[in-house]
Amino acid sequence: MHHRNPGFRDALSDFENENTVILGASRDSLKSHENFAAKQNVPFALLSDADEALCTQYDVIKMKNMYGKQVRGIERSTFLIDSTGKLVQEWRKVKVPGHVDAVLEAVRTLNAAQQD
Repeated sequence: MHHRNPGFRDALSDFENENTVILGASRDSLKSHENFAAKQNVPFALLSDADEALCTQYDVIKMKNMYGKQVRGIERSTFLIDSTGKLVQEWRKVKVPGHVDAVLEAVRTLNAAQQD
């Protein structure tokens, strides 16, 4: 099924061509990740961050309004890390439309720069 705004799943081969690994992370358990990955046909690794260590490191836990109540939630974010482990670019408060294309463009720019 195609959406007008394909996600990372649909663009995976483009990222693989750029020698780029996609990882997803959330606070859900490994079991729920397995179920989600199977149901949604997710072809990349999903990291379980149940103790919020990764969330804290990347500062993605924010207070959000949910039905008029303040709740702690994850702000959808994307981080581009180069082959040396350096954080090159980050996208905060990600809105899905066009996002994957923007990340792919950044990856291509980074790869081109590293070949010079």
